[in-house]
Amino acid sequence: MRVGVLALQGAFREHKRMLERLGAEVVEVRKPEQLEDLQGLVVPGGESTTIGKLAREYGIDEAVRQRVEEGSLAVWGTCAGAIWLAREIPRYPEQPRLGLMDIAVERNAFGRQVDSFEEELQIKGLSSPFHAVFIRAPAIVRVGPDVEVLARHAEASVLVRQGKLLASSFHPELTGDSRLHSLFLDMASSPVTT
Repeated sequence: MRVGVLALQGAFREHKRMLERLGAEVVEVRKPEQLEDLQGLVVPGGESTTIGKLAREYGIDEAVRQRVEEGSLAVWGTCAGAIWLAREIPRYPEQPRLGLMDIAVERNAFGRQVDSFEEELQIKGLSSPFHAVFIRAPAIVRVGPDVEVLARHAEASVLVRQGKLLASSFHPELTGDSRLHSLFLDMASSPVTT
């Protein structure tokens, strides 16, 4: 399977290594044409405003939007990537975003860098807890009717799915646990569900 990792800014190398470990062919995406034959795209953590501005400047946002609307591309946003996917970003209505996922994501909802933490999460579909790393983590504070909540922490949703879209508040690429990357590859190879 051929998937991409958005490589404009942030922790994309860790995602790339994890996906390659699972046998995927991984492309570092910096131009819209690099999306053409991909089945999935991971958007890493980093600085959400910067990711949004660069994606718009290079025309990647429109290319991703078109592929998702066609149902031919799965997208997983982690941390800042989840913010980029969101339809709403409370208090930052002008921030550039894809707006494809029917969720509202509050930036830095669990505090600043010094408030980073790790947590054993119960995730729907996994048989044992997942060690999750939260760094300046956003919270998914609203989900639409077509969005499935897969995990929660402190009253907030932290892992959600809508069809071929996946968003997580935390950083699965910073652990040795590849189960969520494996889930994403399954999503990317499956037919459109919504």
